[in-house]
Amino acid sequence: MLDFVSVSLSLTDKIGMHDFLLAKEIIDKILEIAKEKKLSKISKVSVEIGQIALAHDGFDEHVEDISIDNLRFGLENIAKNTVLEGAKFDIDKIEGKSYNIVSVET
Repeated sequence: MLDFVSVSLSLTDKIGMHDFLLAKEIIDKILEIAKEKKLSKISKVSVEIGQIALAHDGFDEHVEDISIDNLRFGLENIAKNTVLEGAKFDIDKIEGKSYNIVSVET
């Protein structure tokens, strides 16, 4: 198991981001890690996710929760045809406005 607690990216500047786009960003980061570590197959990924700050439709910035179900759906579908295909995604809610890739298992 590889730990990536230090991978923490802010969501506060992702105005208008949908759950699926967040899933794409997370998959891209994991694929970057897999390439760096020369991983050929990933079986499990643990992710912590906070809230996202959005401003849209003339409303001031406000905090919205990310849908865990939608995020998981996006992760699983974007992972197809990659080293992540078939991987289990454990997603935990955390306080704050960021996400952390906690661990990657091969």
